[in-house]
This record gives sequence, structure tokens and C-alpha cells, in this order.
Amino acid sequence: MRKEIIIKRIYDGYDKTDGARILVDRLWPRGIKKESARLTAWIMDIAPSTELRKWYCHDPEKWDEFVPRYMEELETKKELCIELLNSGEKVITLLYASKDTKLNQAVVLKSFLDKFYNK
Repeated sequence: MRKEIIIKRIYDGYDKTDGARILVDRLWPRGIKKESARLTAWIMDIAPSTELRKWYCHDPEKWDEFVPRYMEELETKKELCIELLNSGEKVITLLYASKDTKLNQAVVLKSFLDKFYNK
């Protein structure tokens, strides 16, 4: 079944249309209480590796190199991608903490999921 995948900052808060709320960051977001996050799951291992995250460091100049590196990592995490998509909800909201709404790992993950699993 095709899933609608939404990307949203965790700081934007819960909405009843979010469906399954999946945190896709390796680190817990600052200032967010676990109870208020209303997560379906936290799949930290689907996030970029610690090495890649530290290398990228949210530097927009590294974005064009970050994307293929993270896509390559996602190729080795297909089981986690399937787990994420098997949430039982029609809508999946990928939650991230980055301030940048266009250049973050959730954007890459959504692209990967749409390309390989959501045809």
C-alpha cells in the first residue's frame, strides 16, 4: 500500500493528521519532552551515521556530497526502511530537529523511501 510521507520539524508539534510520527534523528531533540513528542517510534539507526552527521554538520556547502553519502548508507538499512513503512498508518510523518527545513536528513530519507518503496 502506498504511504503518504510528510516531513516535519518535531518542534512544530503534534497534529491529528500526522499519522505515524517517526523521529528519524540519531540524537534526541533539545527541549522536547518524550511525552509531548507523541511518537509512534524513534528509529535512530535510520539516521545518518555519527561519522556522516559530524562531517556534514549542517553545512549547506556539503549538501551535494551529503545526499549521495546518506543514500549509500540507506542502501544498507533497507530493513529499517521497511519497518518504518509498516507502521499501519496511511500517513507517515518523518520528524527531524534541524533548523534547516530544506537541507536535512529527513528530506533525503523521504526521497529514498519514495524512490524505492513507494512506487
